[in-house]
Amino acid sequence: MTDTTAQPGAMPPSEVLQLKSTVDVAPGAVVSRALMRTEGGNVTVFAFDAGQALSEHSAPFDALVTSLDGELVVIIAGEDHPLEVGDSILMPADVPHAVRAPVAAKWMLVMLKTPK
Repeated sequence: MTDTTAQPGAMPPSEVLQLKSTVDVAPGAVVSRALMRTEGGNVTVFAFDAGQALSEHSAPFDALVTSLDGELVVIIAGEDHPLEVGDSILMPADVPHAVRAPVAAKWMLVMLKTPK
């Protein structure tokens, strides 16, 4: 197991956190905070102001998106998937995807790195 406590912004061990409180929405911006980074993957929390987005791209690993606050639209292979608070969706490896926020939103991304 990798110790993440020395990483700036890392999630403290054995402490209960409200994930949506770990980042703040900034006007006209995308804000992110890496909570954990290990060889097996990472956990990042994002805050998008209304209208902000991550443009379409693909990644070599599966990634899980969970909506924490507001509303998100996750686009996978050109298909829109609206997410409300508490909803999650898996973005499969090597498939084009994007994320946009029609209203201010916070969400968590869990990147799942599978050894080759």
